[in-house]
Amino acid sequence: MTLNEYQKKRHFGVTPEPSGKGKKPKDQGTDLTYVIQKHRATNLHYDFRLEWHGTLLSWAVPKGPSRDPSVKRLAMLVEDHPIDYSGFEGVIPEGEYGGGTVMVWDNGTWEPEVEDVDAALQKGDLKFTLHGKKLKGSWVLVRTRGYGRSSDKSWLLIKHRDQFASTADITTEEPRSVTSKLLLADIARDGGGDVEKAATGDPSAKIPGQRPAAKAKLASATPKRRKRL
Repeated sequence: MTLNEYQKKRHFGVTPEPSGKGKKPKDQGTDLTYVIQKHRATNLHYDFRLEWHGTLLSWAVPKGPSRDPSVKRLAMLVEDHPIDYSGFEGVIPEGEYGGGTVMVWDNGTWEPEVEDVDAALQKGDLKFTLHGKKLKGSWVLVRTRGYGRSSDKSWLLIKHRDQFASTADITTEEPRSVTSKLLLADIARDGGGDVEKAATGDPSAKIPGQRPAAKAKLASATPKRRKRL
């Protein structure tokens, strides 16, 4: 587990993301951190992160997590992130790696359901329990056959059947940050980001203080009738 790749991709004099340098390791026996960050970059996705060996193992989940056990969500393995990234919420400047708006969509702790996590990761079959504010219960990450260079990075995130399983779409039911209670558009506005771009990641896709783009376009294209004299 290393942060070299994470650090090489970022310019910390520009981006507000934590570098992870000089951070003291957590005490052994401390609960393991779990976080999902909703990220409107080039495309909207959900970054699923589990603390292990002093870093956050990270997967990008394009469609977000599903509590429906019949739904298998693609999860692409990405570079490890520093532990203090779990609290990051804000705007990554456009032009920087991952440029866009980041929300702490869910957080809490996790515990493995296997005796040897490293062996499970190597095998590509990690079972675990989430103790989050939004997501709870038993889950599994399973490595699947990908294509080309992504063949070892393609995983599936799947909910196990238990009392926390549901067919309701939690990503639309619970769109706000668990720390600030804001939507992506609000976070972008407060951080000087692209509010219109961020708003496309919110359920209503509305820009605060503005009419929806489709309605505005229709209004401008409709000719006004002249009053008869």
